[in-house]
Amino acid sequence: MTQRKRTAKASGSSSKQSERLKDEVYRQMYRLEADRTGAELALAIALLRAWIASDSEADWLQAREWLRKICPICLTMIEAAQKVCEAERQCIQ
Repeated sequence: MTQRKRTAKASGSSSKQSERLKDEVYRQMYRLEADRTGAELALAIALLRAWIASDSEADWLQAREWLRKICPICLTMIEAAQKVCEAERQCIQ
């Protein structure tokens, strides 16, 4: 295989991985909005996976920019869900 084919193949697979990780983050955001049990942790894990992958690939500049934009939104969602959960616990007690 020539160097050009290897490079094209590698960037194509990292692009697919980037899209899969984005999809996973969005999926977990929807689960959190739907008030699914454990969605906060699943979203945090999806974000961490995306950050780790973006750090290991040189051509993930766009993914890093996307992560910089989406992380504050996700953190706000997680914190809001935790507040609701804490309030419900206090009402039960």
